[in-house]
Amino acid sequence: MASHDNIKAILKQIGGKENLISAAHCVTRLRVVLKDENLIDKGGLDNNPLVKGHFSAGNQFQIVIGNKVKDVYKEFIKIAEINETSKDEIKILANQRVGTFKRGIGAFAEIFTPLLPAILAGGLILGARNIIGDMSIFGNGTQKLMEIYPILATLHSFLWILGEAIFHFLPVGVTWSTVKKCGGTEILGIVLGITLVSPQLMNAYSFSTALPESIPFWDFGIINIQKVGYQAQVIPAMLAGLTLVALETWLKKFFPDILKMILLPFIVLFVTVILSYTIIGPVSREIGNYIAMFFNLLLMGNGVLKVFGSVLFGALYAPLVITGVHHTFLAVDLQLIGSIGGTMIWPMIALSNITQGSAAIAIAYIYRDDSKIKGISVSSALSAWLGVTEPAMFGVNLKYIYPFYGALIGSALSAIYCTLSGVLANSIGIGGVPAFLAINPRYWLNYIIAMTIAFVTPILATYILNKTLKKEGK
Repeated sequence: MASHDNIKAILKQIGGKENLISAAHCVTRLRVVLKDENLIDKGGLDNNPLVKGHFSAGNQFQIVIGNKVKDVYKEFIKIAEINETSKDEIKILANQRVGTFKRGIGAFAEIFTPLLPAILAGGLILGARNIIGDMSIFGNGTQKLMEIYPILATLHSFLWILGEAIFHFLPVGVTWSTVKKCGGTEILGIVLGITLVSPQLMNAYSFSTALPESIPFWDFGIINIQKVGYQAQVIPAMLAGLTLVALETWLKKFFPDILKMILLPFIVLFVTVILSYTIIGPVSREIGNYIAMFFNLLLMGNGVLKVFGSVLFGALYAPLVITGVHHTFLAVDLQLIGSIGGTMIWPMIALSNITQGSAAIAIAYIYRDDSKIKGISVSSALSAWLGVTEPAMFGVNLKYIYPFYGALIGSALSAIYCTLSGVLANSIGIGGVPAFLAINPRYWLNYIIAMTIAFVTPILATYILNKTLKKEGK
């Protein structure tokens, strides 16, 4: 159980009860909304044994505690004499204190947050299938594992049941989450998503190469509607979900209560599905194609553009994590996988995770005589290498600043090599080192080299920056 005195000290260090509006917690962080963040005693928090780091984002002040956060939170709200608050409720309070643009970005990111457990599981599943059925390096050096052990072919086939459910039928999750986030009827969002991936429709992957005369359609006399699905497509699902909520909200004004349960759901679904097949789907498919074209041009075009794009992404991804905007890349990743069969962005995200851990390890070595700093640095580095960068980023690297720069240098350099060698991921999933499983096997050797750069460069850069600062007396 966490120390009562240390928890009491946290309350005092954030300005006391009078400065506290609300509090919640997530997996590792205590999240508070404060009246005035200028009253925070950051030096006191730095010396508090419970606190591994702190930062402000999304108009919330977030205190990194670690896996004890649940116990700390329970004691904290007792001491502060406030009611328990959920993450969603505290986000609402925080959003009331930020601008429209930030609220929009936050809402966009939050659509994908509930989908992460499935997406992470899907990444591991596709990684396992890569090893079992896609790598011809076993036996005599030209065989796949399932060719040597036929029982693995059954496992390979079975795993696709899960992989297909997660990625091909992803629009169901996206429409549900969109409708839920925007306050619509959730079950209608689920049904809408199913209509976008119905077995009656031509698979989205077949449509891209199909001749116009081979595309099936419904003939309604005055209009023909193509029977084309949107498997693995994110933008059509999200826009369809937004349309459903807008239509449902508007029509509710005109329906008496007695008809809202009977007639309203039918009209909302019928109209939204028609709009999805005729306008939303085709238009958003083109938007998705242009997004894929843009990133292909920026990260898979000529050498100069590749270098510029990879440096830009590698150097800016970690700062975007601070703002929360990084979640929007989930949609881009998924759109690229659906459009071109792979993403060049996820490999660079995973490399950025690794560099944050490596910079923290450098700090562990530099401050090896300080047991507290060393302990926090090592544990947060391991966390970052497994894809959770917040303890390393906020608890170590941003605290000292120069290791954060060291991590950005490593991220940019590893991204350059990764992009120049054309590395693509088949899926997205866990970040950091385990992201290796999501990489297309044909790029594994190049990705191992990129990972080596991501491990080594931040350590060297951080160590050199430390020596330079000491030499300059800073």
